[in-house]
Amino acid sequence: MKEDRLSEMQQRLAPGRQRLLEHSIYSTVTSVAQLQAFMESHVFAVWDFMSLLKALQRKLTCVDLPWLPSQHPATRLINAIVLGEESDEDGQGGHLSHFELYLDAMLAAGADTRRVQTFCDFLRRGDSLLDAMTRAEIGYAERDFMRTTFEIVTAGRPSEIAAAFAFGREDVMPDMFRQFIHALCQESSAKFERFRFYLERHIDLDAEDHGPKALQMVAAICDDDPDEWAAAERAAITAIEARLRFWDALQARLAIIAI
Repeated sequence: MKEDRLSEMQQRLAPGRQRLLEHSIYSTVTSVAQLQAFMESHVFAVWDFMSLLKALQRKLTCVDLPWLPSQHPATRLINAIVLGEESDEDGQGGHLSHFELYLDAMLAAGADTRRVQTFCDFLRRGDSLLDAMTRAEIGYAERDFMRTTFEIVTAGRPSEIAAAFAFGREDVMPDMFRQFIHALCQESSAKFERFRFYLERHIDLDAEDHGPKALQMVAAICDDDPDEWAAAERAAITAIEARLRFWDALQARLAIIAI
């Protein structure tokens, strides 16, 4: 029954997913300057992905003291994903979170990390998300995307967070990132080798491991409860639409950058 509900939900979400995969932003990024600008904005989606991930871990496991065993059937699934996302192989003999790996890729590509680093510094000092975005002068597209994520994170039930995570990120990212891999193949500069590694690592992990695990989490959380499935589907649609808005705004911004 759970498998049938998941399959039906995937079918209903397929048109939005296809719009993401066919978005023209992938063909817009055709120059070094455009790719650098893309990374400088997209890094905020990478950062808030990590927040979505940790919110899900907090919901499904025990991260408080005193510790108590989790009774949730998806505990192992989320912990396995956290391991890969928060401390993955960095391709150089060490381990990094995917956010830190992305920052490395930005530096190698000549992209500016100062804005996202400043944003993180404000958060470390105790600023609220809104204050940190304002003080770091984050653009509207990035703010809108992060606000949507945090509305789900802060007010959503586990089924909603899991659905946003699965359908808005893990399930669709491999195919989205394959589009950028194709674009990078046209750009032979060694500057983008770290970014290529980041993309290929995500494609491998998400397609073969994290994506299927994320879908299993949705099924385990929703079980046979129609209300949970309905809430999960609404959250998935919200997450997909947020990404489409982000791509639309980012494409408009990139289109005016000289090639």
